[in-house]
Amino acid sequence: MKRMVNKNTMAFWLIAAANLVVALLSFYILPPRFFYDAAIIVYDNYNEIGYFGSYPLTILFYKITFLRYLPFPLIALLQFPILIYILYKIGIPKDFEKLTIKNVLVYLGIFMIAVYIAMPSKEFITFLYVAPIVFMCRNKQFSFRNTIIITVGLLLFFGALYRPYFALIPIIAGGMYWVSFINFKNKTISTIFYGLLIVFFLSLSYGILKGEYFSEMSREVVNKARLGSSDANSIIIPPVKPDTWYGEIIAIFYGFFSVNVPVNGLKHILSPQIIVFVIWQLLLFYILLVRFSKCLKERKKYNYELLIMFILFSFFILQGVFEPDLGSSIRHKIGVFPLIYFALYYEYFRKELQ
Repeated sequence: MKRMVNKNTMAFWLIAAANLVVALLSFYILPPRFFYDAAIIVYDNYNEIGYFGSYPLTILFYKITFLRYLPFPLIALLQFPILIYILYKIGIPKDFEKLTIKNVLVYLGIFMIAVYIAMPSKEFITFLYVAPIVFMCRNKQFSFRNTIIITVGLLLFFGALYRPYFALIPIIAGGMYWVSFINFKNKTISTIFYGLLIVFFLSLSYGILKGEYFSEMSREVVNKARLGSSDANSIIIPPVKPDTWYGEIIAIFYGFFSVNVPVNGLKHILSPQIIVFVIWQLLLFYILLVRFSKCLKERKKYNYELLIMFILFSFFILQGVFEPDLGSSIRHKIGVFPLIYFALYYEYFRKELQ
């Protein structure tokens, strides 16, 4: 048993070491579009620094930590080990060295951590912020009721201070939780479907009050300015404009499938990086769907795990509303990778605690 644990640990650290090299070299290899956000954060040309909002707070974070004054490879050398250490503390599952589908998904996830957030990044802060939620569910140091209260509080605070759509996660997750008690033929798919309807009605309510719907004020605004540019080859364009209620519901469902079941992304056959993402995302979504279904069937046994699943699938639903393109979608998924990592291996972590 000891030898097996060492083998798993060795595989984990070898993969981490290889991707640390990727993180260090990415600045010299990746095209400039990968560093647009990083440049905004570091240089703050428009003096956006402040205490509310993802860009202002991220700029403030990198200023007060003095990270903004370091070369990008050195920032990668500091940030990447922190992110990997968080995954290590969550746990290394049994047989991690074997080439199973789950393991390969995680190997690629670690690679994407090196590519997307081992630099000045909003996702670095998101990653650090969601990790305590995983540790609460992983270690069960609080009662389940208190874990829910703390988690909801954390998500609402993060939404109010940093990323507004995180404040919608408890609403959607709560609605999905109550819907999951209804005896549908396919409870898992029905729960997600009603989660999509919940976000639609939230968007409809916002549209009535403010005059524009969620996807209209976010994805449409971002993509309108990028149409025709060389960096917009994976933008998400719904078949109907989301400026009517029926256009918005089509946009929400189209966006959800585009970022979570992106079979339409296979058309980018000449862009290998997009095809790799499409395959990664299809396999990831399928495995998480199966594991979500298992949690729903044994909800008393997997109550903490089910909480993570509701948060994760609520996040996936919101991605269908706000994500402008496939690249942003994958970067934001890597921002919540601790949740994904735990959801993929929760059975192992449960056995380890016993």
